[in-house]
Amino acid sequence: MEYSDIYVRRIRQLCKERGIAVNRLATMSGVRQSTLDNIVRGLTKNPRVKTLHKVAIAFNMTLAEFLDFSELNAFEFDENDED
Repeated sequence: MEYSDIYVRRIRQLCKERGIAVNRLATMSGVRQSTLDNIVRGLTKNPRVKTLHKVAIAFNMTLAEFLDFSELNAFEFDENDED
């Protein structure tokens, strides 16, 4: 699994738990629909922290809370991965 897949799953999971469609999340977060669609479809692999922060706020979470979950915490980078 790629790193980007992990936070996409997180967004989808939180949307499902809260009964929020991705287009509604875009409105709630102030992130453009096309930007959020590109993230969720995996076209944008490294969204900006500012974007993820806006998404977290829409979920009524801090960025730290949004990023603090087991799949992401357990992810290990290969030595050959670029920064």
